[in-house]
Amino acid sequence: MFAIVRTGGKQYRVAPGDKIVVEKLDGNAGDSITLSDVLLAGDGSDLKGTDGLTVAAEIVAQAKAEKVVIFKKRRRHNYRRKKGHRQQHTILRIVSVGGQTAQQSSSTQQSAATPVQADAPASADTAAASQAHSPSPAPHDAVSSEGVAPADAGTEATHDVSTSGAAPANNPSEGQQA
Repeated sequence: MFAIVRTGGKQYRVAPGDKIVVEKLDGNAGDSITLSDVLLAGDGSDLKGTDGLTVAAEIVAQAKAEKVVIFKKRRRHNYRRKKGHRQQHTILRIVSVGGQTAQQSSSTQQSAATPVQADAPASADTAAASQAHSPSPAPHDAVSSEGVAPADAGTEATHDVSTSGAAPANNPSEGQQA
């Protein structure tokens, strides 16, 4: 089972056993917390109601992100300012989603993965057979080696410059001379 939860202004897709990094939450390492802002929940392709659904998590650690350097400079004014910032975040391990724990989820995923592996060779044979019967497109049908479509290959280019260095052939002033 999976859920999409919102915390710290961001949304995270979680399943039992996942570890995620979120904005700083109150608590120490080893504390249990409950994320109650569940936006979506489901099992495979089936979606479920989120009324009263909660996600239980355990705080693994309180940490800081990499340093971000803010450097401001104005040329020729002897103005330079350098600041750094390290955002604090919390690392969470998801214990359960709506009552389903990590052990239940892993056994469900393993049983679902076994039939898919048995069907994989059959689907590969089907894909190879369909490619063998489909005609392959001829290379360079749409564009010739000069970058001109075949329909335009016999026409003269509209942006050629004459040898005397005069204006291009599509000059509006030439259209007025008759």
